Amino acid sequence: MPSWTDTLRFAFQPVVNLATGAVAGLEILARPETGDILAEARRDPELDGRLAVAAVRAAARKETLLPLHVNVFAATLADLGGLTPLHTAVREAGRLPWEVTIDIAPPYTHVPHQALLEAVGALRGQGFRISADGVGDGDVPLRLLTDMAPDLVKLDASLLARPAAVRAMRTLCEQLGALLSVEGVETELQCAAAVAAGAQLAQGELFAPPARLPAADVYVPPRSPGAASLPRSGPSVRQFVRPAALLPVTASAGHVRALLTGSPEVSGVLLVDAHGVPVRSVHRSRFLLSMSGRYGHALYADRPAAKLGDAPRTVGVDATAWEVLDVVAVGGRDRTSDDVAVVDRYGRCVGVVRLADLVRALAESRVEEAAGLNPLTRLPGSDVITGEVDRRIMDGRPFALSWLDVDHFKQVNDGAGFAAGDELIRSMGRALQRLASDSTRVGHIGGDDFLVLADPEGLDPVAASVLDALWSAGGRPVSLSLATVVCAPGSVSDHRQAAACLAPLKKAAKSLRGASWVLGHAGLPGHEIRRGADAAAPAGFPGPR
Repeated sequence: MPSWTDTLRFAFQPVVNLATGAVAGLEILARPETGDILAEARRDPELDGRLAVAAVRAAARKETLLPLHVNVFAATLADLGGLTPLHTAVREAGRLPWEVTIDIAPPYTHVPHQALLEAVGALRGQGFRISADGVGDGDVPLRLLTDMAPDLVKLDASLLARPAAVRAMRTLCEQLGALLSVEGVETELQCAAAVAAGAQLAQGELFAPPARLPAADVYVPPRSPGAASLPRSGPSVRQFVRPAALLPVTASAGHVRALLTGSPEVSGVLLVDAHGVPVRSVHRSRFLLSMSGRYGHALYADRPAAKLGDAPRTVGVDATAWEVLDVVAVGGRDRTSDDVAVVDRYGRCVGVVRLADLVRALAESRVEEAAGLNPLTRLPGSDVITGEVDRRIMDGRPFALSWLDVDHFKQVNDGAGFAAGDELIRSMGRALQRLASDSTRVGHIGGDDFLVLADPEGLDPVAASVLDALWSAGGRPVSLSLATVVCAPGSVSDHRQAAACLAPLKKAAKSLRGASWVLGHAGLPGHEIRRGADAAAPAGFPGPR
């Protein structure tokens, strides 16, 4: 009787890093030629476990160095209490457990949660990484998801139609220390939505379909200008992690040479101890130069590769790009092209970052930022502020968005001249620039209109600094109007809704005499007048401001 393995094949689908465009891993998918073995595996934990082992062995036959994603049903883990045969198969394939992510797939209904958590703990203890698969389209309970504390959360692409839910999941992932991935991405619009929501990884037909051979190249749509605005404090290193080529610290120079010559895309090899902690770093060019010299192969081939390596340079997985640059700056000039190892809280290597990726992203950010600066004040335009508003909404942070402008500015220009008006705007820009910080962002959206984004508790100093100053244009005193909307978590869904809440407050501020400040709360009626006189204008006083 033919075995189920006789008609079973496997396909590989790339998991793509949305920041670098590189392949971050390969999900191994069972593709039976006949029958529905996955339906059988859902009912038979032993069969599901054997499928996971077969998947790892299929990957080994393809000689891929990329990290692997292996699918296992939640019920299988709860029933078997772990996957000892899988650990054995990984070791026999010459792979390390932390190069393999276990994608735990639904259904979770009727799965004993305690048994599942104990199995997840056992797998994590062996070094495997854990992914919660099918979130948004499956039945994983939110409490169980947080208890599992996965390294990766995979969302179904259908959830992209509900951006608030995706942003909430991104916030949860940040709390758990997990990465966010989107599965089933088929269009460029879906890819853009995933990027906007903060997903770091994605997979789907858009990038590359499942194939019998691991894809060497994938398609990643170019980002639209401003879509990848980087935080002021620097982007997280998680966005730029590439798979690391790992070998045991006991590997010979010959073994390293074989890996490098057979994998031209590998820029270096990290030698790790039994726990996955980097011990030595082997740079491709320097290593091959030593091996290709006279007597080099004879001298080094059978010796430990560690002799030809350097002390590894490492950063934590929560580091920023700027912190990586600091690490690179400390080393010698001959090591500026070395990969930097990214390690988790246990010191285990989770991947590497390349200096070129960081420099490119930071440079693009600066170019985009410069292109958006107002030529008069050199302050950023509305895109930077609205992008930061959306990030704070996604992070669940309260914020205050303010609109500041000059009263009767057209009359100021007509009476004092446009040069005096321009100088007034430049002076306001300089004053606002002094207020800027990581928590307070300022922008000039054109004419005499400015935006200020701040934490709610920082409102009073901002208002005082602009409203208490004596402003003039060509010797003529002028006053300013300030309108502020305070947005609590969940009160607005995006920057457009925040701007809509701000518009009537600006109108209310312009109806007051003298320097004015009106404050309202998103989702609540009415507003508070903090500055300005709500009274009829005296004779001869200009009309609406």
